[in-house]
Amino acid sequence: MLTPEERDRGRRLGAVLRSARGERSMTEVAARSGVSVETLRKIESGRIPTPAFFTVVALAAALHLPLNDLAVNCSPLSGGFGATRVA
Repeated sequence: MLTPEERDRGRRLGAVLRSARGERSMTEVAARSGVSVETLRKIESGRIPTPAFFTVVALAAALHLPLNDLAVNCSPLSGGFGATRVA
């Protein structure tokens, strides 16, 4: 069972990916990333709140979105995805 925080993070991930997609179609991004259109749709809508790491990597690469930027934008904490920063 996912926590409310994990569900929120999934919704933020979907929103960031959707924003980065801009005017590009789901079909175009799916083809460039090797991810199915249905999977992309579910991630963007938050129905897959915890997609596999390599799925996220493929989508980020197709969207020219640095993973660090994605992590920071998907977390309410500055460390990204709730991670604790080590000095």
